[in-house]
Amino acid sequence: MKTWDFWKAAPIAAALLFSFCGPGCHRQTQTPAPPPPEVAVVPIEPQQVLLTTELPGRTSAFLVAEIRPQISGLILKRLFVEGSDVKKDDVLYQIDPAPFQAASESAAATVTATRESADRARAMLDASVANLKRHQATLKLAISNCQRYENMLKGNAASAMERDQAATEVEVAHAALRAAEAQIESDRQGVEAAEAAILQAEAALRTAEINLGYTKITAPISGRIGRSSVTDGAIVTAYQPVPLATIQQFDPIYVDVPQSTVELNRLRRSLANGRLKENGTDSVKINLEDGTAYPQDGSLKFRDVTVDPTTGSVILRIVVPNPDGTLLPNMFVRATIDEGVQEGAILVPQQAVSRDSKGNPYVLAVGPEDQVEQRAITTERALGAKWLVSSGLAPGDRVIVEGMQKARPGTAVKPVPFEATGASASQPAGPTQAAKPAQSEGQTATPKPTKPAQSEGPIEVTKPAPSEGPTPAPKPTEPTKSEKPAPTAKPSKRK
Repeated sequence: MKTWDFWKAAPIAAALLFSFCGPGCHRQTQTPAPPPPEVAVVPIEPQQVLLTTELPGRTSAFLVAEIRPQISGLILKRLFVEGSDVKKDDVLYQIDPAPFQAASESAAATVTATRESADRARAMLDASVANLKRHQATLKLAISNCQRYENMLKGNAASAMERDQAATEVEVAHAALRAAEAQIESDRQGVEAAEAAILQAEAALRTAEINLGYTKITAPISGRIGRSSVTDGAIVTAYQPVPLATIQQFDPIYVDVPQSTVELNRLRRSLANGRLKENGTDSVKINLEDGTAYPQDGSLKFRDVTVDPTTGSVILRIVVPNPDGTLLPNMFVRATIDEGVQEGAILVPQQAVSRDSKGNPYVLAVGPEDQVEQRAITTERALGAKWLVSSGLAPGDRVIVEGMQKARPGTAVKPVPFEATGASASQPAGPTQAAKPAQSEGQTATPKPTKPAQSEGPIEVTKPAPSEGPTPAPKPTEPTKSEKPAPTAKPSKRK
């Protein structure tokens, strides 16, 4: 019975004991507030950045020539080694020249015959001209005789019959003269026809000689020739659809890369409003498919004047030296093209950038009173391990790089300088190059931006940022729960 009374009275005694202690006892049980968490920050300093665009592309031959026969005939021999380098005017195939040689000789004989015929026509024309002159003299004499008989008739020295005979001779002379003139015209037309026949025969001779020359199929350009589609003894036709072989010139070589019209217009606007300054060079760097840097820089030649309706892009053509033949047609490469120089660019380490539930990027910055602030930013492109930021930050801002899981907007922190290691430490402090990957490759989602995955925790927590201010206050009181001395009042029984 006494034991029951003791345990019944113990809580009452403990309550009285705590009531006598007063507020001072409660203050003694509370633990002191923890110091602000330490975070590593980097100051924002504007830099001069050379902006570049990395675009995928494919190589194409500088010159391409498909070899086709210009006459029909029999291939006697192939005179090249497949896959070898050939020079311009090298003989590649020999077509049987016999029928074309015969045609050429026949055309030459025709030319000779037409020339002889023309000579005869000219001789006939000369004879007709001489005959015309004779008839002209005869007419003149007949007219003179007729006039003389006319005068004699007036003096009764000649009869009327003699005068009429003289007049008849004049008419005969006129008729002969007209016939001679007609013969001259006919002979002149004969000469012209003979001369036209000569021209036609000579043209046929030239055609025959050209066709005879076509029996030797030569290389129109210098380059590397591929495999042959025909063998010795094959029959080929003039301008057949299937080429006999193809020659491609690789040095230099083209690199064709597509650029989005959206990016092209953005670049033009940036250059127009002065945000970017032209770099003053058209040099282009080339990387091979395995990532190896090509030792020769190319040069940008032109942008196409039409837009591909299926892709919404224009083709940029780059000419690249290829003395060793490393680049072959249709190889996949990546071209880094200079866009311009941006003054006052703001760069932020990628590990400092997080994203909210909607995917919008933001950073945690330390304000003037060492209070954490969440800043929404706009990122443009990656520069190594950094982001190029176009809005949301200003020079002098301090951005948290490490310790973001301990920082909450509105809470106090202890900022310390961030010490970069590895690749980050090797970043130059002066002017840098910012490479923008091609949109089609999606390189912005590189593993580096996912490094701050640990900070994904505060992404969702910082969403209700205004209500998180007082939440840290109850934390120091949690240890007091474990310090409640309900059972510790038992020693008071000894009293």
